[in-house]
Amino acid sequence: MRKVQLTMNEFNKYTIIKHLVDTHGNKKSAALKIGCSTRTINRLILLYKADGKSAFQHGNRGKAPAHALSQEMKQHITSLYRSKYDIANFNHFRELLAEHEAIHISYTTIRNILSKDDILSPKAQRITKRLHKKKLKDARIRKDIVTDTNNVIILPAPIIPLELAHPRQERSKYFGESIQMDASVHNWFGTEKAHLHIAIDDATSQIVGAYFDTQETLHAYYTITKQMITAFGIPYQIVTD
Repeated sequence: MRKVQLTMNEFNKYTIIKHLVDTHGNKKSAALKIGCSTRTINRLILLYKADGKSAFQHGNRGKAPAHALSQEMKQHITSLYRSKYDIANFNHFRELLAEHEAIHISYTTIRNILSKDDILSPKAQRITKRLHKKKLKDARIRKDIVTDTNNVIILPAPIIPLELAHPRQERSKYFGESIQMDASVHNWFGTEKAHLHIAIDDATSQIVGAYFDTQETLHAYYTITKQMITAFGIPYQIVTD
């Protein structure tokens, strides 16, 4: 059976409609939860009964959009940034492309293209830069691994003690699939230390919640959870240390 991958919003709709059908619940209540009309609820019920979970997957999933940029154009945009506009932040770079290069694309597209080539905006937040440095460090470690003629993997040196080693989690595929929460203590405001509590989407590295407190507290984690749910909805899972 084909595995169905849903985004956070799609999965939320699916669980609400599934519960509604299984329990013969209230359609108006389901409509309020999803934010749609009861007519739409009736349509979703019919789709669910006909196709199950896959009915909630967007029809264009996995297909390249008609207006998708070619690989050559993406490389050209990256080359322009590195050779002519590397001082500009991503939003300013978008304006420069439109004004001087006749290239009209969105900020999100620019960010995605450049981030795939490990280019950060000069205005990137400190925690984003720290995550980026960790990603590059991990890539260098993987590059240092060599294979001999007998296909035996040889490590140049122990990376971490064996007792501390644990398998690396593969990065999530969709926004909202996995949210990572943690707190970082630092002298954020001069000499006095503060704890920055933060929630980051694993797939996109987008910050979905942030809150400062005098120490690591449950209240701070509740606050960033509320920020995230209010702005983006309920994630599939939340991961903490």
